[in-house]
Amino acid sequence: TLTVTSANHWVTAWLGLELNMISILPVIAKQKHPRSTEAATKYFLTQATASALMLFASTINAWQTGSWNIMQLNNKLSCILMIAALTMKMGAAPAHFWLPEVMQGTTLATALLITTWQKIAPITLLYMISNHIEPIITLSIGLLSILVGGWGGFNQTQLRKMMAYSSIAHLGWTMTIISITPNIALTNIIIYMIMSTPFFMLLMTTTSKTLQTMTTTWTHTPTTTIILMLLLLSMAGLPPLTGFTPKLLILDSLVTHKLTLTAATMALLSLLSLTFYLRTTYLLTSTAPPTTAQSTTTWRLKPHQNQITALLAPIALFNITILPALLT
Repeated sequence: TLTVTSANHWVTAWLGLELNMISILPVIAKQKHPRSTEAATKYFLTQATASALMLFASTINAWQTGSWNIMQLNNKLSCILMIAALTMKMGAAPAHFWLPEVMQGTTLATALLITTWQKIAPITLLYMISNHIEPIITLSIGLLSILVGGWGGFNQTQLRKMMAYSSIAHLGWTMTIISITPNIALTNIIIYMIMSTPFFMLLMTTTSKTLQTMTTTWTHTPTTTIILMLLLLSMAGLPPLTGFTPKLLILDSLVTHKLTLTAATMALLSLLSLTFYLRTTYLLTSTAPPTTAQSTTTWRLKPHQNQITALLAPIALFNITILPALLT
């Protein structure tokens, strides 16, 4: 990832992405289970296809313009192909089909890695070529991703799949704005990472994998339940929580650029995501499980896991104070 983020030459960036992909494959396939092997295979095939497309796009650009520099992607065809390749790398719609499947086949820790760290490299490359991107392409990809992310998460009972669709929806918000104001797109993706990391950490602590197992967290870890509820509402983008900040900035920027209809459509489509976040919140906090735990020792959590959560959860929940500084 660091090779990609510090690259100037397309081949170096491609090499970094290849190394990144080869390194994560054993992490995905670590469990001795057919599902994890299948997930690793699906991940490998999609990423390899995207890498080939990316190399093809950069070769066309070098052939036409004589430059391998990442910032000088002047050829229109290669720019479109590059967006397609990076969209596939990230898992934004319409090349999103691999993401829920891969996440469902891995552990929660690996799923966290795929939704956060693995997005850094392709988004950095998109940020670097954002000057040359046609806004209509990224706006279309973004709107489709928000729609797919909201609709796909509707009937999910598996938390990892639900978080995969949540990731697709957040990528949609990032994609819509990246060709207009790329700095806001970076802010959005960083805040998403800050929100999803403590969420996954708490799921790992409580070993919750489905909505059904989530309902029992209230009996033995009430604090965790409250933080999970707030994190879900933050991801849904409700004020005054952090998730609202990037959404407000994105809509503000779109309206400034006379894209009011797009902004309105995005706001309406985000209600789809809000539905399944609210459903999960309801199951977490408003439904009591049939049995209550008598032991008090279950309230104790593993201390080493809580340090990162304790650091990131407050940032993920109450970031509205820095909003005036961001707007100016």
